[in-house]
Amino acid sequence: MPTATDVSVEGALVASTFERLYEALRRLTPRDGLSLTAASTLRRLQRHGPHRLCALHLAEGVTQPAMTQLVTRLERDGLATRGPDPVDRRVVVVTITEAGRALVEQRRARYTTALADVLDGLAAPDRAAIMAALQAMERLAEVITE
Repeated sequence: MPTATDVSVEGALVASTFERLYEALRRLTPRDGLSLTAASTLRRLQRHGPHRLCALHLAEGVTQPAMTQLVTRLERDGLATRGPDPVDRRVVVVTITEAGRALVEQRRARYTTALADVLDGLAAPDRAAIMAALQAMERLAEVITE
């Protein structure tokens, strides 16, 4: 069984690697004027369906006024709509539009191509190790986002 020190060291290594990976992946992010938070919000709406505005701000880790401004921009750009919740009309619900879905898919395709090019430059054992680690990383992401 790992000790608290072992887990602490592992946590520091994972954090450091994820920080470097995040910085590296930002360089591959399509330059289309969409902020990282806007892109994340659209992906969330695409994956999980309509969200209450208050749930979006909590899920994305921004203030409610910041999310309200972001949704206003997404709405202005035709990427999302907002309207009343059918159950509680006092509540605002945000929904991705077809244009928003198309943009998410275009970004994903460009991002996938860029990552494939990077992976192609790695040695086969490194690619295999990355692929083997993906399931555990996905579980980690699920635990973090629950």
